[in-house]
Amino acid sequence: MITTAIFPARYVQGEGALESLGEELGRLGGTALAVVDPFVLPDLKGRIADAAAGGLTVDIQAFGGECSDEEIDRLTAIARTGKADVVVGIGGGKALDTAKAVAHALGARCAVVPTLASTDAPCSALSVIYTAEGAFKRYLVLPRNPDLVLVDTGVVAHAPVRFLVAGMGDALSTWFEAEDCRVKRGGNMTGRMGPMTAFGLARLCYDTLLEYGVLARGACEQKVVTPALERIVEANTLLSGLGFESGGLAAAHAIHNGLTALEETHRYWHGEKVAIGTLAMLMLTGRPAAVIDEVYGFCESIGLPTTLADIGLGAVTDDRLLLAAERACAEGETIHNEPYEVTPHRVLAALKAADAEGRRRKALR
Repeated sequence: MITTAIFPARYVQGEGALESLGEELGRLGGTALAVVDPFVLPDLKGRIADAAAGGLTVDIQAFGGECSDEEIDRLTAIARTGKADVVVGIGGGKALDTAKAVAHALGARCAVVPTLASTDAPCSALSVIYTAEGAFKRYLVLPRNPDLVLVDTGVVAHAPVRFLVAGMGDALSTWFEAEDCRVKRGGNMTGRMGPMTAFGLARLCYDTLLEYGVLARGACEQKVVTPALERIVEANTLLSGLGFESGGLAAAHAIHNGLTALEETHRYWHGEKVAIGTLAMLMLTGRPAAVIDEVYGFCESIGLPTTLADIGLGAVTDDRLLLAAERACAEGETIHNEPYEVTPHRVLAALKAADAEGRRRKALR
């Protein structure tokens, strides 16, 4: 069997890493389009402009808010007009995914600068495309990973704690999904099975979350960088990114995608919905009770959702929840990497069981 793993070309992390952005971009080209999330633009515009020192030209454009075909087309046209040979995404996961898609459309080099550790999107050769209204549309699998991933943990530490926690929710699924892909010999994002390196990194991601998650949350609450925060940022960004992309996705992310069909969930972050997907996956796949208890305990300790009400679905009907389950089981969805028979009704049952367990535990606290 041929196994395949894919990685970004260069990963830079640490407090003050933004100071090296100009140097790092200079390795890639001379004219950059910077796609910047509006929520970080006022604080970082000057530091981004400083990257132009040494002859680099940077055109700063505010991201429109959704990684949609319309936004990708808009920014691609701007980049073509400016003859950009590097596209830089700066901000949250959707801004980064948009930058990756624009770079692909242009045939340009790609750099991503996450200002949050809220998803595992930065390192991947993947853009998640949504409708303009925010519902999941499709995965865009790209032919190459970013040329540069640069994470300034000083910036991450000053972001709201909720983002770091949501990133841990996204990363929490990594080992469970990769492990089920390994058991089934299912394909990763390349379509081939991952090597043992990918599964080892996925397990390291899970172990890091359990050991340092609470400490990292505390550091972020104080807006300081500590070794625990550095480890969790790396777990959320690099370990989870490599683990999902080269290990594979399964039920948790498919259930997330199904949940996006329910409008009530749109104000909750990707990782918050993935956490619910992971808890449902544990029920769906019959994980041992001790593992289920460990994962619920971790979610509770850092503030991740454990009930449907926590993602806006406290009053959801079975019919609407079944709609989400049907979307999760759509042809081509990653839930079919599970080494078990999966049906929408089984996913519905898993969601309801996960919600019931979360409510039971809350009642005891």
